[in-house]
Amino acid sequence: MSATSAAAQRRAGLSREEAKALAERVLALSTADEARVNIRGSISGSTRFALNQITTSGDSADTTVTVTSAFGTREASASTNRLDDEGLREVVARSERLARLTPENPERMPELAPQEYVSVPAYFESTASLDAERRARVAEQAMAPASERGLQAAGFLDLSAGSTAVANRNGLFAFHEDSDVAYTLTVRTAAGDGSGWAGGAHNDFSKIDTAAVAERALEKAIRSRGAQPVPPGAWTVILEPAAVANLLSLMFLGFSARILGISARAADEGRSFFSRPDGGNRIREKLFDERVTLVSDPTDPELLDRPFDDDGLPLRHVVWVEGGVLRNLAYGRFWAQKQGKEPTGFPSSLRMMGGDASLDEMIASTERGIFVTRFWYIRAVDPRTLLYTGLTRDGTFLIENGRVTRAVQNLRFNESPALMLSRLEALGPAVRVSAEEAGGRGEAIIVPPLKIRNFTFTSVSEAV
Repeated sequence: MSATSAAAQRRAGLSREEAKALAERVLALSTADEARVNIRGSISGSTRFALNQITTSGDSADTTVTVTSAFGTREASASTNRLDDEGLREVVARSERLARLTPENPERMPELAPQEYVSVPAYFESTASLDAERRARVAEQAMAPASERGLQAAGFLDLSAGSTAVANRNGLFAFHEDSDVAYTLTVRTAAGDGSGWAGGAHNDFSKIDTAAVAERALEKAIRSRGAQPVPPGAWTVILEPAAVANLLSLMFLGFSARILGISARAADEGRSFFSRPDGGNRIREKLFDERVTLVSDPTDPELLDRPFDDDGLPLRHVVWVEGGVLRNLAYGRFWAQKQGKEPTGFPSSLRMMGGDASLDEMIASTERGIFVTRFWYIRAVDPRTLLYTGLTRDGTFLIENGRVTRAVQNLRFNESPALMLSRLEALGPAVRVSAEEAGGRGEAIIVPPLKIRNFTFTSVSEAV
């Protein structure tokens, strides 16, 4: 029986009772001063297609156990997917051997006591039961019309569904069930002179309009033919939500946010945009347009994020920016203790509140500007200003006298998403998007389209 067929009969991953029993088996084997176990049981499935034909499709089911052992301030982790007694004994022993070899870590925090967690209903059967046959039908929605119009479609449909648990010997136990899926599509002209992209992501696959994704990508590919260069410089831009998410995720989500973005430690140590020149951070300062409000909330019905981190620290509703004012920064447990603050953990989902301007209204109000579908190949330039560089891709168009007139060649930008948020002219309704450059699921993010003045492009790229 395939993993996805099994999912139709029972929920993917481990049940709460199964996860707790497995965690207790592992912790009972530990001889370390402290021990934690992280368990992820899930099914995953993906389908890729290119040149109007499916290239790969696969499904898997797996349960991974990660054991973290500590002797004093020495700590190390090891993982396995062998759940028999011998496999569990081996992974515990390996984590303990490694822990004894690691250097002392003066910033290591002790394991948490039992915590209270909010319940987040993030598991959807529409995603868990998305088998290879249904994924192929989604691909056909794009491939057939692309072939009929002499275009070439390439896409990626990627899903996961299961459960996550965290437990330690102090009695902490956290459990969460979830599902998530992303569908991204690139359509190119046969001559290679035009490209269009569209995509969507959600916990609930039924919320992604796959036919609309296909139509948007097809239309942009056709309209992007015959792109001509425009001079680089400071432009008014209209960014579709995917492009906005590409940039905002660098400040608030993922690894870059922990070291360059919303990290309170980076700000307090003078290493980030949120540092004060005279020391400390810029909490309570107005840094952005007054229409900018950014919030993380695991219970948001359009985000439905896991309500705890890998240590078992509860993640809660946090307002990062309100009315353009920085209200909070992200505190890990060590830095929170050092600074006398409550730890927030680091967000893995984000909502930017939107406005009521439609894309058509933004375009109509623009005398001369550039319309951007998305960005890619984004790299950090200056952490102190959050300056990044990257390229437009898959649908870049010139706006003249309130209308989109023609496709333009792609442009390299040098821009700070933080400074960008102080130059807003209009915001549209916020929507859930796929922000991963590679088309994977990534973090959950909801953002509006934005109209921004003085967005800096530095050079032209002839690549399509």
